[in-house]
Amino acid sequence: MPSFWEKIQVEDREMDLYASVPSGAGPFPAVVVAHPASGVGEFTQSIADRLAAEGYAAVAPNRFHRIPEEAIASRTAGQYLNDPETVLDMNATVDFVRTHPAIDGERIGIIGFCSGGRIAWLSAATNPYYRAVVPFYGGNIMATIGSATQSPFELAEGINCPMLFHFGEIDDNPSQEDMRKLGAELTRLGKEHRFITHPGAGHAFLDQTGNRYHEGAATAAWPQTVEFLAEQLKSN
Repeated sequence: MPSFWEKIQVEDREMDLYASVPSGAGPFPAVVVAHPASGVGEFTQSIADRLAAEGYAAVAPNRFHRIPEEAIASRTAGQYLNDPETVLDMNATVDFVRTHPAIDGERIGIIGFCSGGRIAWLSAATNPYYRAVVPFYGGNIMATIGSATQSPFELAEGINCPMLFHFGEIDDNPSQEDMRKLGAELTRLGKEHRFITHPGAGHAFLDQTGNRYHEGAATAAWPQTVEFLAEQLKSN
């Protein structure tokens, strides 16, 4: 199962991305991985590797490529983010995936964690090529960031693929009240979605590298995610 770093072009800039792919020639279905505040670090790379082990070409773009290194190290990168730039980054990643000879460009999903869960929702709402979206505890979906004039929540009409959203029961962002508001909006719009609340879990419960890891929730959520992705990206 090979993994490697690649550089792709986003307008006049280069952006790094981590890729992990199954052994063999493909073409494989693909999953874009939207990283949390820790960037494309140990956790994000482990997710890409786990997806590759399930038969997906997984790519994790570094959406912090415009941000000073010291801000990333101090976990203050969020103040530099801008939704329109993030959309450009994620769309460039999809363009790379769709044209890669080892990837089936018609079978692309996206998964994201923490702030990356918000980006997974935003990406699905602004790019028509996704066939599945899996946000994990994505907060601030009802907020705009940077120069954006609409929040991901307000752009939900653009989501045209099934969603599986994982929530921690005791998380406060997204809270259970946030979950109800998000679900009500997707229902109103007729968007296919399934929300799962994991008992006793807080934010970042899947991250085995952090101190908020919740074994019970993580053990349940990953097989649910693998099954969902297989249904959307490997069947028919």
